[in-house]
Amino acid sequence: MLTETAKPSRWATLATFLAIQAVLVGWWLAYYPGLFSRDSVLYLSHTMVGPWVSDHSVTYDALLWLSVRLTGDIGAVTLLQTTAMAATLAYLAAALKALGAPRLATTAVAVLLPFLPPVGAFSVALWKDVPFTLCAVAIAASCAGLAAARRVTAWRLAGLGALMLALGLFRANGFLIVGVAVVVLLVVVKGARVRLAVTGLVAAAVPLLLTNLVLPRVGIEAPSKTYVYHTAFGDIAVLYREHPELFGDRDRTLMTSVAPLSRWSEGGTCYTINPLIWRRDFSWQQADRHAGELLDLWRRLLTQRPLDVVDARLCRGSIAWNPVEDAWAVGGQTYHFSRRPSAETYVGPNKVPDYPQRWMFSLRPKSEHLHRVADSWLVTTAEPGYDWWLWRGATWAYLAYVAAGLAAWALRNRYVPAVVAVVAGQQLAVLANISAQDYRYMATPIFVGMLMLPLLVGSLVRGLLGRRRPAAEPAGSAGPPESAETPESAEPAEPTERSDALPDNE
Repeated sequence: MLTETAKPSRWATLATFLAIQAVLVGWWLAYYPGLFSRDSVLYLSHTMVGPWVSDHSVTYDALLWLSVRLTGDIGAVTLLQTTAMAATLAYLAAALKALGAPRLATTAVAVLLPFLPPVGAFSVALWKDVPFTLCAVAIAASCAGLAAARRVTAWRLAGLGALMLALGLFRANGFLIVGVAVVVLLVVVKGARVRLAVTGLVAAAVPLLLTNLVLPRVGIEAPSKTYVYHTAFGDIAVLYREHPELFGDRDRTLMTSVAPLSRWSEGGTCYTINPLIWRRDFSWQQADRHAGELLDLWRRLLTQRPLDVVDARLCRGSIAWNPVEDAWAVGGQTYHFSRRPSAETYVGPNKVPDYPQRWMFSLRPKSEHLHRVADSWLVTTAEPGYDWWLWRGATWAYLAYVAAGLAAWALRNRYVPAVVAVVAGQQLAVLANISAQDYRYMATPIFVGMLMLPLLVGSLVRGLLGRRRPAAEPAGSAGPPESAETPESAEPAEPTERSDALPDNE
């Protein structure tokens, strides 16, 4: 049963945090110093060999740099990630319980989540997407607290702004997610709309200004043009593969200067950009040099065949809206973690930059027993049959929306949809512009959706009981006066405005 005034104790939240942390430390010991990806190699090579580049996240690069300088290894970063993950999940669970979610069930889900590889293994992956996801989940938790209080306070708005700013510092598309989330909040929240809009604008703009204006002045290079526009290049490949008649001799000459036409055709699968840009015969240098001409070609194709370009984006962004993978398509499967013993075996022979710290990107489990257990569990859950609910966020995004809608109805609280504002932001941002079917892009809806399951069930039960209660009253019973309300069905009075609550700007 949902209760509007359920406020978990700090001791209960601390116990939840410690239980989650204990499980995540097990993952850390099993996969020390962490799970790798191609990006992991780039992070360390940027900082150790140089030059520093802002194509990924300078903030995350700096964390790795600090870890190496202070500890001589990179395991401190993944250990910090496990602690942040435990704190964030405990924070969201506490906020949902304060909102009205069943306490025991919500705590149980929070404690069980780290046993699942999408949470546990993800926590020890050397990816900027880990802190990015934690910021997004913390935003959902902050919004749950806002919904529980039914007001916007100055402190809560400041915390929300800081989390949104961090979101943009850890991923370049953070500003898109912030933009959508703020629009949802402006619709849901009754007061302080002007301040909320300004907070979102500042949080979205600062990372963009840092990347384009500030960082280049301190010697950190801007992202390559190919890195910025690679999804547009992917659209060109898709249309060339499906409609080669749209391309004239001049277009083909331009494309050939970057990669053979066979590469453009083979890389024209709409599900992923990887077969195009991550092949030896695709020249990033030439793509950078001809980026303006390639963008002109993309704009012309967008004008001539807009529906085909949109269809390519919908296909590539299907991780955001389609609960089921297309296992038969090239790149249609959800990407999982690299479990190979070193980054060099993952990226390819002789592709890891030659620097003294390259040995750090090698798997060195602290416990072989834990490694065998964790690795077997990770491999088992990576089977295609589990993909739609463990690794694809679309299913959980939809369940989160249903849970928020039912809770708003059951609790008669218009603020509840604010909890899923960041989920909507991430879903739409991924749908609009993403490169592949990577699990990490939709991790936030999985975490938030799973933790909202007890709220969904509790809201449904509360709503049904609330509708049936009058019919269950004995015949002839006078019952309570019409003006009285039973404690379970009573609508809580709107809290009085405190001095730290922000005024309505409408």
